[in-house]
Amino acid sequence: MKGIRLAGLMAMVLVAALGAAQAAEVRGTYLEARNAEIYASHCFANSELGLRGDLAVMAWQIDKGSVNEVALDGLSVIAVVRASSTLGDPFSSPYPAKAVLIVDERANAEQRAALESFAREAGGQLVETVVRTDAAPINLSFDGSIHQLRATLTAGDLVTVKTRPIRGADSLCHLDDIYYGPLVKLDHAMAAFSTQTSFHGEGLNTRFDGVNRSNAWMGTFSFGAGAVTD
Repeated sequence: MKGIRLAGLMAMVLVAALGAAQAAEVRGTYLEARNAEIYASHCFANSELGLRGDLAVMAWQIDKGSVNEVALDGLSVIAVVRASSTLGDPFSSPYPAKAVLIVDERANAEQRAALESFAREAGGQLVETVVRTDAAPINLSFDGSIHQLRATLTAGDLVTVKTRPIRGADSLCHLDDIYYGPLVKLDHAMAAFSTQTSFHGEGLNTRFDGVNRSNAWMGTFSFGAGAVTD
């Protein structure tokens, strides 16, 4: 009888351990910038529909976590997306979309594959069709805490994004509000103003440079590692 109870207890401990492993998270910080305003008046946002907002830079910096049992602590991955229409347009689908991935050059072959798997999962349909993958030195830094909204993202000479808080003087017609939410699921999200957003890479048949726009989101994310697969 004691043997049966002991076996049952050991089985419960094993199940709990497996559950804890499956519930392990990939956690970190995120920065996004587009070629359209995300904080604007309805009239201004509507004037950009179908004309702008089809490009976005999406960057994940992983503080801690693993994907497919590959540790990714301290590594980053960027997806630069070109959609078929304005991202977030309630009247038109942005799909199909194409993406260029930029993985942290410090990643080894296994980590590179894991970063690509993570970006595809986190980015959803926007990162479903990857047309090119590059490696570059990626740095996402914050001037103070993330809540100061001052961030700098660089990926070699391929991507640059610099942000600051949105100010009253940035208002386009004094009726501004959040028009587009983040492109990905975040635990905590904050809108920001970018003084520079640029992509000078290959693969999307376009390059872009933007300055002084209320076009950025930043925040924190957490994903269950068990949900990320090849």
